[in-house]
Amino acid sequence: MLDNLYIDDLILSAIKEDMPMGDITTDNIIAPESRSRAVLLAKQDAVIAGLDVFERVFRLLTADIAFKRNIEDGQHIKKGDVFLEFEGNTSAMLRGERTALNFLQRLSGIATKTFEFISKVKGLTVKVADTRKTVPGLRYLDKYAVKMGGGQNHRLCLSDGVLIKDNHIKAAGGIKNAIHQVRGRIPHTIKIEVETETMDQVTEALAGGADIIMLDNMSLDMMRQAVRLINKGAIVEASGNISLDSIYDVASTGVDIISVGELTHSVKAVDISMKLL
Repeated sequence: MLDNLYIDDLILSAIKEDMPMGDITTDNIIAPESRSRAVLLAKQDAVIAGLDVFERVFRLLTADIAFKRNIEDGQHIKKGDVFLEFEGNTSAMLRGERTALNFLQRLSGIATKTFEFISKVKGLTVKVADTRKTVPGLRYLDKYAVKMGGGQNHRLCLSDGVLIKDNHIKAAGGIKNAIHQVRGRIPHTIKIEVETETMDQVTEALAGGADIIMLDNMSLDMMRQAVRLINKGAIVEASGNISLDSIYDVASTGVDIISVGELTHSVKAVDISMKLL
């Protein structure tokens, strides 16, 4: 369930961007009292995410609107399906159409892409997670869409968890130093993850007491070797250039989590049309 206290700010910002001084077309064609019925039509197979956001756009524009859902977020639609019906003020429908669809199409694209990745490792125990490679300002929604597609959320922001990356390691003078410094300054409830690129780094991270060890852009053979070395001494995450073609092989190395930037950073919007009846 999305929090209106958060999404209202995003929606209002998008509406202001789209019509800073009104809708010059609608305002000069449609009578203020005009009412219409409309539907959402799927133009491809997809997993839907963002119905709350879609509806909220119109509710912020008018009180004269009512919706009837035929599905809920996280469910699948087929090409040709009518999955939402609504009725209300015509002007508000036309003003909010593009903003509402932009949110719904992007979030559904993320959910659909996530489901495709999940389907590739069906039957395996590995978890598929997102990254922070999201559109600035939309991370909360992007990560919500990943969950609707069956994926897991990595940290939401830099405040959520410790992830010691290559530049942290360089600045701290090594993995051991970086872990030691952060361990003494954070609550005991926060886990420490370390990004590694070599077997020597894996060994150092394990010896330093890392809770999660990320295998970054490693070959499959190196991943298998790392999993054997770690031997359940830490959670193992694989990351870096994971694709639909490679994810099964990566999962088969025995890693616990696979983080995939593609879920959010270059998603293709789902083709959905809004039609007035």
